[in-house]
Amino acid sequence: MAPDLLLTFNAGSSTVKVGLFEMHGDSVARIAKGVLDFRAKPVRFHVVEGPATFDVPLEAEPGEGLAEIMDEAFGWLAEHVDMSRIAVAGHRVVHGGDLFSGAVRLDAATTDAIDGLTNLAPLHQPQSVRLIRAVQHLRPDLIQTASFDTAFHRTNPDIVRRFAIPRALGDEGIKRYGFHGLSYKFIAGAVARRFPALAGGKIVAAHLGSGASVCGMDAGRSQDSSMGFSTLDGIPMATRCGALDPGVLLHLLGPMGRPLDEVEDILYHQSGLIGLSGGISADSRVLLESDAPEAREAIEVFTLRVAGEIARLSATLGGLDAIVFTAGIGENQPAVREAVIARLGFLGATLDAAANARNAETISTAGSRVAVHVIETDEETVIAEEAVAVLKEGH
Repeated sequence: MAPDLLLTFNAGSSTVKVGLFEMHGDSVARIAKGVLDFRAKPVRFHVVEGPATFDVPLEAEPGEGLAEIMDEAFGWLAEHVDMSRIAVAGHRVVHGGDLFSGAVRLDAATTDAIDGLTNLAPLHQPQSVRLIRAVQHLRPDLIQTASFDTAFHRTNPDIVRRFAIPRALGDEGIKRYGFHGLSYKFIAGAVARRFPALAGGKIVAAHLGSGASVCGMDAGRSQDSSMGFSTLDGIPMATRCGALDPGVLLHLLGPMGRPLDEVEDILYHQSGLIGLSGGISADSRVLLESDAPEAREAIEVFTLRVAGEIARLSATLGGLDAIVFTAGIGENQPAVREAVIARLGFLGATLDAAANARNAETISTAGSRVAVHVIETDEETVIAEEAVAVLKEGH
């Protein structure tokens, strides 16, 4: 049998989402999904295959490389899948800089180029590189591809991408890149399929999860995003600060004398919801259930900033036809959506409370001037589809 399966890897800072897909011409169909959780001790490989679920403890420990962990994971997969049927492995890579405008086939040169962008995404890029090299070590015969979160935002106008800093610095790459592009690409396609009247419209999508951002799209093309040069920018996240006065950094590094690595840890790991809540939790579900005033304030700051970014991106777009909530918080937390939309009544958005409470696909009222939708994102399907496209280009 000719190879007809593909694997996808969506690497985060502490987990790797794994997808197994069948290829049918240019289309793909997921047959299993899993998560490698490095936070668990021992590391666990949780897999869902149809109605069956597996929770597999692994003996290997995460280190500098991931070859031993991936060797165990591949060994488990080989007991359930004919690994010779796998034709390609596709990876989500957070940062492609200005080097990559779309998915690419991975070789030594492209992998080194991705590694060279690590300083632009220190939380995610190293994990992707380790994973790519681990798979290459275990299966040197396997074609690998990379799909980039920044690529979807390459359509942003230059005036959106530029910071008001010396022009030479912008020309050297200090500019707004935008992230969560694979999620937004999926949402753009889903809107076109499910709500064709909006396909040519002005839409703001809010990807609200442990990492969070907002993207303004016109006719399915990204025009602006809340995230800029790094994955720290924009709205507050689980542990990341969101937009911050650069004077704060000057103060921390200067008068306060904090070392650079400590400041980096504060901004990436001690801020956002965990920081605002005084350490109660980085999980918005916990904060919503808490009676502590710090927890309530953390949610209020978060929803205020989300609403503010939606309004700002509406100005970039020159109008607003729809708002789409997606990702873990956006798809599953009615209270957060309600608080955000409550601040956007001046744009003509009104919420159907009952529809919102049941996480319906359409949660705006019939009379709302702005449609409000909830759509489950699927980055892995985008990775798989782009991997198939790269595979076909090479044949």
